[in-house]
Amino acid sequence: MRLHDFPDSGNGYKVRLLLAQLGHAYEYVPVDILAGESRTPEFLARNPNGKIPVLELDDGSCLWESNAILFHLAEGTPFLPGPGLDRVRVLQWMGFEQYSHEPHIATSRFWRKHVELTPWHRERLAEKKTAGEAALAVMDAHLAAHPFFVADRYGVADIALYAYTHVAPEGGFSLAPHPALRAWLARVEAQPGFVPMAGPC
Repeated sequence: MRLHDFPDSGNGYKVRLLLAQLGHAYEYVPVDILAGESRTPEFLARNPNGKIPVLELDDGSCLWESNAILFHLAEGTPFLPGPGLDRVRVLQWMGFEQYSHEPHIATSRFWRKHVELTPWHRERLAEKKTAGEAALAVMDAHLAAHPFFVADRYGVADIALYAYTHVAPEGGFSLAPHPALRAWLARVEAQPGFVPMAGPC
């Protein structure tokens, strides 16, 4: 397997974390999205949407969209429940991550780290701060009653949400008001095979 990825991407980190915890060997192919490397004809042949990460399988086929990749890798493992309501709840939290969490928390982080902020960006950051704080509050309320997001055990829903939550302060979000969320971050980091975002790929 080959993972085409930008090292500072939380979406790519989701995949790296699960691959590490599953013990899968893979080749890491860095893609400099800031230099336009995800827009080359070669990359677009792997993902016509021009985004990382892309998991290139041994047969040459490619998977893109980080949560779809997680779902594929976790199939048949303890990281993903079998058919039933718990499996649907995994999709529920993964959808929450992509639509209520990532657009605000991850985008704010990317802009603050990699973009020259214009007045337009600063205005949008204020809007994203409100929406991102609301997402963190939803997570904290759930985690006040549950150790993990689905079926009270660690799985791909936690991986999907951990990736950008643990670096939310880099996007201007404080985790101090969310004690249950902070305790969950520590539980995730204590899982076997855990690797940090900035660790070796």
